[in-house]
Amino acid sequence: MKVDLEVSEPIDLSSGDHQHLVRKAADDDTQSKSARSYGTSSSTRGPRQTRGPRQTRGNPHSKAGEQADTYVVQISAETTTDDGNPLSSPFSEAVIRRAFIVKVFFLLSAQLTLTGTIISLFLFWKALRVWVVKNAWFTYTLLPAFFVVFVILACCGKLRRQVPANYILLGLFTILQGLLLGTVSVFYNAEEVLWATAATALVTLSLTLFALQTKWDFTLLNGMLFVLLFVLIIYGILLIFIRSYWLHLLYAGLGTVIFSLYLVMDVQLMVGGRHHHSDLDPEEYVFAALNIYMDIINLFLFILQLIGLGR
Repeated sequence: MKVDLEVSEPIDLSSGDHQHLVRKAADDDTQSKSARSYGTSSSTRGPRQTRGPRQTRGNPHSKAGEQADTYVVQISAETTTDDGNPLSSPFSEAVIRRAFIVKVFFLLSAQLTLTGTIISLFLFWKALRVWVVKNAWFTYTLLPAFFVVFVILACCGKLRRQVPANYILLGLFTILQGLLLGTVSVFYNAEEVLWATAATALVTLSLTLFALQTKWDFTLLNGMLFVLLFVLIIYGILLIFIRSYWLHLLYAGLGTVIFSLYLVMDVQLMVGGRHHHSDLDPEEYVFAALNIYMDIINLFLFILQLIGLGR
């Protein structure tokens, strides 16, 4: 069998487009052999059937036979994957995704442990509580430093991926966040803070399990949640000048719902896989831990505010 290969346009061999060419070649080869067998058997029947057009039609070296054995195979040096192809995802390999999730949860556990330790100092050290209440400048000094480190972690992608700079910045950010939460906790009773901590832990665990098991894709709510967060910030600024119990209660309730949704969305972004917006890079474990940590902290603050208003 004679096969002529002609390279015309690139084709992706990984997509399986070449398989129909192979099947076509095999089918045509079978038909060609059948035609040859028919021509040979016809030529043995008698001298009348060895002349004329029928002999040409059964000839295996005719132009029609040569044309049937000519196929075009398109080969490309590069293959491209579609956006919907799982191979295009940075978490295409289960080992990479598993290592990423382990890093995120390890960093998150270390952050929460450090934060809880700092809050405990402010909560049970009476001399420190009195000192913080009398020296308001301490809180005002922490705020600029906190926002500077937060902006660096959020905006400087290259620095966020460099070791050990990313760990140093994340540790510094966690310490500053713990100190700020400590200055807030001095205005609440120890019982209220403990209840808020327990409620936050329960809600976080429940929402994390829900995010891992549900078929709903909460990553599609990214734009809507950003708008709601902006509205919540404007609402909070207005409450500085408005003293109303019910408006503050509504503000705390809305904040709890919004950051609960943010927590589910960020967990699904971390897991990746089937979700629509799961484009986190495997090296962005610090950024993923930072997002989930901030969701938990904000959830704790709004639950603490709800408990304080309820009492």
